[in-house]
Amino acid sequence: MQSGDLSPRQVRRIILEQSRRAHVGHIGSALSIADIVAALYGGVLRIDRPDDPARDRFILSKGHAALALYAALFLRHWLTREALDSFCADGGVLGVHPDRGVPGIEFATGSLGHGLSIGCGSALAARREGSSRRVFVLVSDAECNEGSLWEAVMFAAHHRLDNLVAIVDMNGQQAFGYTDAVLSMTPLAERWRAFGWDVREVDGHDGASLASTVESLESGAGGAPHVLIAKTRFGKGVSFMEGQIKWHYWPMSPEEYQTALAEVEAAS
Repeated sequence: MQSGDLSPRQVRRIILEQSRRAHVGHIGSALSIADIVAALYGGVLRIDRPDDPARDRFILSKGHAALALYAALFLRHWLTREALDSFCADGGVLGVHPDRGVPGIEFATGSLGHGLSIGCGSALAARREGSSRRVFVLVSDAECNEGSLWEAVMFAAHHRLDNLVAIVDMNGQQAFGYTDAVLSMTPLAERWRAFGWDVREVDGHDGASLASTVESLESGAGGAPHVLIAKTRFGKGVSFMEGQIKWHYWPMSPEEYQTALAEVEAAS
């Protein structure tokens, strides 16, 4: 496979390859955001190179899904094959959670509930610098259980950070159960709307629709911050992982890997 083919299928393939090689979990969480990440890095984000000061910023708040982000960075030619293959290896540069210093990684994340606060700071800094750059933060629906996230939600609305776009990966699962059973946030869209955000509900597996929705958002006029509630399927693309809690942490056996890879390769 050559880097540069930034499709959801290739993102999913890399997730499976690297998780199997390193024998680590968090597979289902990464698979659920593959379409979102592919859409963002396939054209939504205004980033010509990862050191361009005017670039859009992307923050993966649900840092345990970092393999999806690493796949996109590799496919954009910002990570070498050697770096990609160092995922979770001794002396490697890529950990289970993203870390600052890797090309394309803006901030270290993984302490859940904190990514949106970082995004607020980045968006406010852009405004004060007079920059047109936007800030995108991908959070999990389980992070909406965190009080720190809602502090950031209030802050963004108060400061009218319309250059900030939150994307909620609403896959309905977290480490210890289904989200509605652990701490229900239903109706999630209404909760964000009540805090003064512009709310859009999208299919998180429809990259074209997600991209067009982002393009319709107004930025730079001091309006409300934006949130996309993206309905997704945990483990999307691998039938035996979809909707199954165990694939939050569980690594694959060789047989499971071959089955999963075949399903991803066969997908249209």
